[in-house]
Amino acid sequence: MLVLFETAAGYAIFKVLDESKLQEVDSLWKEFETPEKANKVVKLKHFEKFQDTTEALAAATALVEGKIGKSLKKVLKKVVAKEAHEQLAISDAKLGGAIKDKLSLNCVHSPAVAELMRGIRKQMEGLISGLPPKEMSAMALGLAHSLSRYKLKFSPDKVDTMIVQAISLLDDLDKELNNYIMRCREWYGWHFPELGKIVTDNLAYCKAVRKIGDRTNVATSDLSDILPEEIEAEVKLAAEISMGTEVSEEDIGNIMHLCDQVVEITEYRSQLYDYLKNRMMAIAPNLTVMVGELVGARLISHAGSLLNLAKHPSSTVQILGAEKALFRALKTRKDTPKYGLIYHASLVGQTTAKNKGKISRMLAAKAALAIRYDALGEDTNAEMGIENRAKLEARLRHLEEKGIRRISGTGKALAMADKYQHKSDVRVYDPSGDSTIPTTSKKRKFEEVEETTEPVTPVVKAKKVKKEPETEEVETVAETEEPPKKKKKKKDKKAEVAEEPMEQEQEVEEPTEKKKKKKKKKVKEEEDE
Repeated sequence: MLVLFETAAGYAIFKVLDESKLQEVDSLWKEFETPEKANKVVKLKHFEKFQDTTEALAAATALVEGKIGKSLKKVLKKVVAKEAHEQLAISDAKLGGAIKDKLSLNCVHSPAVAELMRGIRKQMEGLISGLPPKEMSAMALGLAHSLSRYKLKFSPDKVDTMIVQAISLLDDLDKELNNYIMRCREWYGWHFPELGKIVTDNLAYCKAVRKIGDRTNVATSDLSDILPEEIEAEVKLAAEISMGTEVSEEDIGNIMHLCDQVVEITEYRSQLYDYLKNRMMAIAPNLTVMVGELVGARLISHAGSLLNLAKHPSSTVQILGAEKALFRALKTRKDTPKYGLIYHASLVGQTTAKNKGKISRMLAAKAALAIRYDALGEDTNAEMGIENRAKLEARLRHLEEKGIRRISGTGKALAMADKYQHKSDVRVYDPSGDSTIPTTSKKRKFEEVEETTEPVTPVVKAKKVKKEPETEEVETVAETEEPPKKKKKKKDKKAEVAEEPMEQEQEVEEPTEKKKKKKKKKVKEEEDE
């Protein structure tokens, strides 16, 4: 029996000298207590050393994935194929199946083989001659670092720095394009202002300006490849009656050069967007399915890298990009923001304003899982993202339908929409609003109503007396001393009503006394006469 043993330095093939000892699995470790005992069980037949760390990494990754590397294939053809009748002991069953299919060799994997491999590893320095322990440990350390980098997806194909730079450049290009197009429209608008109103698309406008040049050339120029027929006819008609000023050829040349720049930048922007889309699908396919290429790239750019983004909880992913609003809300003790960059995702955009907070929270939770799967997982498919997106869409439909359901009844049946009937309401003009006379205040109206409700007391007629001004002065003093409180008005008025008849009685009594005095004087005068 032959044994294939993989080390950090290369491939080693041992030959088992005594196969009977393999049957005693529990006591096999005793045969590898010392190098002398180990040499009696197995003997080194061939050792294939790796040239450098890259070859070792390629061989190790192939073994991890259960595939046959180039160096392993050479060794097996050179050594093992000569003794094809013998069995080959393998530590990995998946690798054994691949060897059997490609090289048709009989491979063995059992608990006894695993125990044998453990013993060989223990006494590797004594069994493999010509390898110093320091060199062996250095090669093992280098291979471990390289393999861990590969497992964490730090290979050049999976670098997320490209995404950070690409999305930043895309935003800068959008800003520059807006400035250039605005300048182009304003500049050419002095010469042909009607074109800007007719052609609304920016790219088509710049292409049309580049083809037309001076507006006098519109009649002879063919714009069918840029504009539809109706718009082309409208442009030609507008050029004949244009209100624009005449410009020199040098001005037209500069405007056309600016239009060339706009067209080139627009083409480069579309190319950069395709590159970003492909890069996102390669690095973070699940995140791309969940929130889209642009939103996913902005999240990665904001966090710094995909691995940093994977360390954030879903609550942080939800408000990533709205830090300023969050700290302002915490400082003023108001409601914190419900969403940040994730607001621009298609799932959040197609919901009603009422459900945007709920959907953004659920989307952030699923997106956090997708980010961790993309950053730390080994698979590169987007099955998990597609499945979670389908769940979110179903949940969104449920929330949208919930608002249409009946309030009363079981609540399971949807509300029936009544047939719409158009009813025209005729409204009559109200002329009361045209009056310019100021209306009386509520306070005044209230006093008038109270005056009408007061009880009317009978007034006894009396003759005029000289002492009346004194009583009037008393009344005026009493009126001025009244407090202006509304609640005491009724009581004060009742008191005034009660005082009035008393004063009238006094006035009635005074004239009777005067009459008696006059009668007495008349009587005395008659007696004197």
